[in-house]
Amino acid sequence: MLPIRTSIRPFRTPYANYAIIVANIVVFVLTAIPFQAQQAGSLQVIRNLAEQLMLTPATPHLWQFVGYAFLHANLLHIAGNMFFLYLFGNNVNDKLGHIGYVCFYLAGAVFSAIGHTLVNNNPVIGASGAVAAVTGAYLVLFPQTLITVVYWFLFIGTMDLPAIYFIALKMIFLDNIIAGYTPNVAYDAHLAGYTFGIAASLLMLATGLIESTHFDLWDMLRQWNRRRQYRDVVSTGYDPFMGFTPAKRITVKEVTNSADQPQQGETTRHIRDQIAARISEHNLPAAAELYLELVRLDPNQLLARQYLLDIANELAGKAKRDEAADAYEKFLAHYANYEYVEQVELMLGLIYSRYLDKPDLALKHLKVAEPKLADPAQLQLCHDELNKLQNH
Repeated sequence: MLPIRTSIRPFRTPYANYAIIVANIVVFVLTAIPFQAQQAGSLQVIRNLAEQLMLTPATPHLWQFVGYAFLHANLLHIAGNMFFLYLFGNNVNDKLGHIGYVCFYLAGAVFSAIGHTLVNNNPVIGASGAVAAVTGAYLVLFPQTLITVVYWFLFIGTMDLPAIYFIALKMIFLDNIIAGYTPNVAYDAHLAGYTFGIAASLLMLATGLIESTHFDLWDMLRQWNRRRQYRDVVSTGYDPFMGFTPAKRITVKEVTNSADQPQQGETTRHIRDQIAARISEHNLPAAAELYLELVRLDPNQLLARQYLLDIANELAGKAKRDEAADAYEKFLAHYANYEYVEQVELMLGLIYSRYLDKPDLALKHLKVAEPKLADPAQLQLCHDELNKLQNH
């Protein structure tokens, strides 16, 4: 299974990632030139330098913890590493900025080297540990994006898989833990790189060094924790809106319904319970379908804030634009004090502009979002869409 592309592109040109790729290629070319007798002097100097950069755990030197990552054994070795660095590194570069990305990449190389030297005595070269750190960062920053994968078993085809599952299960667990037996492959350096990339990215999101979105792993963990806390609270009999509500004796008057009158109240309560259950199981597609059934029965039905936002995002991702727009409008009408409301305004403006051909509504929401957006990429996206609408 070979990943060939991701569903997102960087908003800014990832010059730092390109520079790292070029640096690796230049070093490889210089150290892989065929040996010629007349060039023996200059080439021997280069080879001696390369040997000094190779990390030797038995007698390590500080410069080797970075230098080894720019050496490669053969063309296939560097081609594989640079391909994965290009595939995942461009968007990570966009998120971290050029200086931050270079520092992150070099730190990934260092921590991968440390992980290798702790359990191995074999010399090691190659950028795969640093690339693993970048791939781990991609898992944290863009877990819900799709990776197009070429597969070949009985036949050849492609499929799209969420990044969180493909990277975590295939690239980390299967390739480096279950099937980690290929000779001359530094699996411990890979695992150290993934560990560093994931941990460092989560730490930067948690401390605000990089801005969290509603689509990164840190926010997914926070949403899961909120749902867990909610389930724990309501399981004790506590209603978060009314407080503890002890059972009351209710006098029921007999009401005669016509035979064909649906028990709408009971039905909507059942559907709401099912929505909550599906969300707790992280089955958003099923929750979204139940929500559409709920609003068909009663358009005034309102879900809890995070439930409604999750479902609106799911509907937008499944190209159900009208339904998504309706859910976002309902969210803005009832949860206007949401801390990231400008991102909802931006999303709704984009849907109206690009898919529903409602430029007036698009302008309304984009103009509300523009002065509040803090993320440079989101702000640029908003500016571009406003310019397109105003110049149309």
